[in-house]
Amino acid sequence: MLQRTVILLLSALCLSGCERQKSVEETKEKGQEMEQIEVTSPAFEEGAMIPAEYTADGRDVSPPIVWSSGPEGTKSYVLINDDPDAPMGTWVHWVVYNIPADVTSLDENVPSDKTLPSGAQQGSTDFGRIGYGGPAPPGGTHRYFFKVYALDTVLDDLPTGATKGQVEAAMNGHVLAEGQLMGKYSRS
Repeated sequence: MLQRTVILLLSALCLSGCERQKSVEETKEKGQEMEQIEVTSPAFEEGAMIPAEYTADGRDVSPPIVWSSGPEGTKSYVLINDDPDAPMGTWVHWVVYNIPADVTSLDENVPSDKTLPSGAQQGSTDFGRIGYGGPAPPGGTHRYFFKVYALDTVLDDLPTGATKGQVEAAMNGHVLAEGQLMGKYSRS
């Protein structure tokens, strides 16, 4: 009994000294104002259907994505594309990080290379590969968010092909501005 009490006390002491980093969403929930980036695409408008050529039913190439410049102090951008309506939880379709601060767009049909000509890096998706994977919803209409973040740093410590979770953890405390574009897709 005494041994169990000592273990519980030591565990409580250890945990009390640990502080978990807050996610971007948790920071927003605390009411902190975040500068906004405008995110658009010449291929589809906010809330509209994503053309089939950018889906698994078409050419499965990335759509062109354009965003406004981040605030002063922006050192890099991150783009994360995901589907929160997937049946097993949010499905990650595209992760691009360390996009140089002077780059404010990604062209259509970005190659599935780990490192792009600009120096930006692509991460792993839930398809288990590097690069864009287009919408392929199993049923119903799904929403696809293209989220862009302006950072005050370059994420140099990330491994090649980092996951969304690794990128988000590295971004914590470095987001200067954010924006998103939402498109929809349905196979029906």
